[in-house]
Amino acid sequence: KGEILDDYLRTDGVWILTRNKQFYKTYNEKECAEKCEAERNFNCRAFLFTRKKLQCLTLAENSKMTVTFNSTEAVLYEKKIYLLQCKKGIGMDYRGMEAKTRRGIPCQKWAGKTPHNPKYTPEKYPNAGLDENYCRNPDGDESGPWCYTMDPATRFDYCNIPECEGQVLYTGEAECMQCNGEDYHGEVSRTESGLECQRWDAQKPHMHAFILKHFPEKDLKMNYCRNPDGEPWPWCFTTSPTKRWEYCNIPRCTTHPPVSGLGSQCLSGKGEDYRGRIAITESGNACQHWNIQFPHKHGWIPDRYPCKGLEENYCRNPDGEKRPWCYTINSSVRWEYCAIPRCDGTEQGFADVLVQVPPSEECYRGKGQSYRGTTSITVSGKKCQAWNSMFPHSHEKTPDRFPNADLRDNYCRNPDGDNSPWCFTTDPSVIWEYCNLKKCDDHTPEPAKMAPNVGPTAPTTSDCINGNGKDYRGTVAKTGRGRTCQEWSSQKPHSHKYFTPVTHPRAGLDKNYCRNPDGDVNGVWCFTTDPEKKWEHCEIPRCSSSEHDCGKAPMRRERACEHYSMCDASPGSWPWHVSLRMSTNVHRCAGTLIHPQWVLTAAQCLQESTEPSSYRVFLGIQNLNAAEPSLQIQSVQKVLKEPSGADIALLKLNSPVTITNHVKPVCLPETSRMVERNRVCFLTAWEKTRGTNTDNRLKDIEFPVLENRICNHPEFLNGSVKNHEFCGGFTFGSIGNCKAEVGAPLVCQDKGRFVQYGVTSWGLDCTQPSKPIFVQIPSFVSWMKNAM
Repeated sequence: KGEILDDYLRTDGVWILTRNKQFYKTYNEKECAEKCEAERNFNCRAFLFTRKKLQCLTLAENSKMTVTFNSTEAVLYEKKIYLLQCKKGIGMDYRGMEAKTRRGIPCQKWAGKTPHNPKYTPEKYPNAGLDENYCRNPDGDESGPWCYTMDPATRFDYCNIPECEGQVLYTGEAECMQCNGEDYHGEVSRTESGLECQRWDAQKPHMHAFILKHFPEKDLKMNYCRNPDGEPWPWCFTTSPTKRWEYCNIPRCTTHPPVSGLGSQCLSGKGEDYRGRIAITESGNACQHWNIQFPHKHGWIPDRYPCKGLEENYCRNPDGEKRPWCYTINSSVRWEYCAIPRCDGTEQGFADVLVQVPPSEECYRGKGQSYRGTTSITVSGKKCQAWNSMFPHSHEKTPDRFPNADLRDNYCRNPDGDNSPWCFTTDPSVIWEYCNLKKCDDHTPEPAKMAPNVGPTAPTTSDCINGNGKDYRGTVAKTGRGRTCQEWSSQKPHSHKYFTPVTHPRAGLDKNYCRNPDGDVNGVWCFTTDPEKKWEHCEIPRCSSSEHDCGKAPMRRERACEHYSMCDASPGSWPWHVSLRMSTNVHRCAGTLIHPQWVLTAAQCLQESTEPSSYRVFLGIQNLNAAEPSLQIQSVQKVLKEPSGADIALLKLNSPVTITNHVKPVCLPETSRMVERNRVCFLTAWEKTRGTNTDNRLKDIEFPVLENRICNHPEFLNGSVKNHEFCGGFTFGSIGNCKAEVGAPLVCQDKGRFVQYGVTSWGLDCTQPSKPIFVQIPSFVSWMKNAM
């Protein structure tokens, strides 16, 4: 039969609230399980055990029936049979909570007498699980679980209980997991409550960032349960719109994983297998014990992560960081890396820098898109990152997305038509560089210029205008209000003598594309196919700051202050961050320049007035009160709030801004594509100091993005983060000085550009766990582009 605890699902650090319970004094979990099995006061579905007090509580309810919350000392054990919402075979051991028949008729309580006098009752069949009015199969009916119904005309009917389809808890070693299931590759695709899993490559009903190309080694196939982010158990997003995610019921394997010696005693790779006894950080701080929550609270509890080697206070790397680390006993320093000697004997910090001259015969032709050599060194001597790796830089230039670009290993390539072959670097501070290669037809090698903070240029597009757009030859064929353009050679629905391909042969009057044959000062236009509207202007961005030139921060320097702390932003480092003011020049909110003539902010910033004339936008400044030379002031022409009530809004400026190093738009993300974990993101905000005009400066902080399923845990925001929002920060407060601002952007780096993924909405105290809360920009990109 195995151990008694094999029939229970264990969860560390959780307490559940229940009225119906019994207290016992026991010495271990096994004794407590025996009390649960022998319980006669109620049907025992779970028990709690506290190690310090050796206290045992048998419970009539489990986590599916009541509220759970964190309790460091407690361990919750739930009977697996009561967690399954599917049946095996004819379902005699089904103990789920379905309480209606296949026709939707509510079930009668088994202990009830009306409307039907039952043959099967809890008294007569005490082991059949006849609780409440749940569907059961006390008589071994071949058709499966059934119940007496509340319809006087129907004595009983069968229930629609799904088959477990191989997701049974006891399917042998093929459907079990080692450790925390991070290497689980089984085909369970239903959660512990029986909900079907959402496919990993789908974004409905739940938008997320866990897609295969960002986690190529995590086997995110189909809708199978997986553990891509180091949770205590495999999980999945569910197909239920009201339940974002849930753990899957996958048992631990009874055989242990093969032991590979004592683990590494030196640093190889990222040091995830390091099991040495160094317990001091690189700056000399002693490490905090992993099983202690002081001075820093954390979630890396040894019992939850049995295979991470979290012993004593030794340096470890349980979460795939750059190298082993630990929490420190210094209350002002949450965590630091440790100085672990490398296994190859090289100095830590220089192992990834390989300065060597590539072979003299290595060269490329044209732009190097056909280059298939093996050089993997950049112009400054940095080693290239492997194309299929997401560390240290997340990216989209993967072998599966560019199958013809030969993105093997970490060899220099040019998949996107840049000026010459390039690669991502293994230096966390330099995203990419051109490679140390010469052109084959050059006699003197001319290494490409270094560009550490600028990504390979996106393909140019003609769908932008210079000046009034008289030379525009793009293919936009709709007006700014969405009307389809009439063909220039057509006389229907609007007849016209001028502006035809015959009268203006050099004006590019092809098909029905927007043009400016008469040099209209307001830009390109067209005749429309709407009989009620003869012509209209088209809204096309200016080439001086077109979409492919967005998100560049030419003035950005390395941050001078401590990592994960809020400090003064260097001048020009965030040229899209603006101050939204009332017409009296009083600062109201932050905002973001997303186009030369459009600003994005929070809708709550516009509560005082819906009149455009009530607002002004200040751009190009570092201090709210300083008259800086780079300052530009714009009045507002139009105010647009998101129609479904999300906390974002657009402001159309009276005229396009002048693009400078201090005023430049940020990039918008792809539609329905959330930022993935580990992307470098920054939160910016104006620091408004009361009673002084001296320190109202722009601040910034490197800021992690969190998955909503973490934010909505009961101990954090308890389900209050909506589907179109997301949160950031740490799961335990660790920032001493951090204050967000409504309307401010959260931007993330994507190969040399910054893309805005969030607008700050609420929960502004970012010293607190999993705050602030942002509106998800990817959910609204279509609305924004249509509105603009």
